Amino acid sequence: MTDYSTLFRLDGKHALVIGAGSGIGRESALALAAHGARVTCADRDLTAARETAGPGMAAYGLDVLDDSAIERAVVELDPVDVLVFTAATNVRKRILDYTGEEFDRVVSLNLRASFQLLRAFGRGMAERGSGSIIGFSSIRGTTVEPGQSVYAATKAGLVQLLRTMAAELGPSGVRANAIAPGVVETPLTAQIKADKSWYDAYAQKGALGRWAQPSELAGAVVYLASDASSFVTGSVLAVDGGWTAVDGRFNPPN
Repeated sequence: MTDYSTLFRLDGKHALVIGAGSGIGRESALALAAHGARVTCADRDLTAARETAGPGMAAYGLDVLDDSAIERAVVELDPVDVLVFTAATNVRKRILDYTGEEFDRVVSLNLRASFQLLRAFGRGMAERGSGSIIGFSSIRGTTVEPGQSVYAATKAGLVQLLRTMAAELGPSGVRANAIAPGVVETPLTAQIKADKSWYDAYAQKGALGRWAQPSELAGAVVYLASDASSFVTGSVLAVDGGWTAVDGRFNPPN
């Protein structure tokens, strides 16, 4: 009989959270640790990772743009039972104004680095016959607006990478899923928060009429990491306050 009282427990699991120095990554690391996981907080900014890491947690400096650094991380950190990666960047420009360098910068971090992480840590998971991979897509993987072209393309591409990972490693007992946040108050969205009209417009787009705090994404991470989602793979879990479900905020007259 299933013991539902331990459904979300992660005792004995090693979770690696990449991007744990701030925002959603930081809250994800704290939530996973609170549910019993041994958490490694990885970030390019080692000082920030150390600020996140509490009791029973470790800090690790990792630049995911460096292939050799990822290879070292596998050697030094494996076995990893849960892989979470949140690192991303955005250049808000219309397509005709985009430069090749900007395109490469966004694709390198948001898509290529994710591809390298999937390959590096997915191999060990497949060999051991278990594991959960959680990547962060976005509502922009589904809905777009002017100025979001390359970011949106990478977030849609990440979903397809994770779905393919789910298909290829599912027979080996490895699950791969994406979380698609809506508007969240993180360092990545500081530009929008600084413009009140822009901030308010985004707040009203979703059904809940507000932005999310990074901590509100942590529950989805714990769910996908735990046995509570043991039959969930290849999915995209929207944590967007109803953004992708609601067609605007205009209420037609009765």
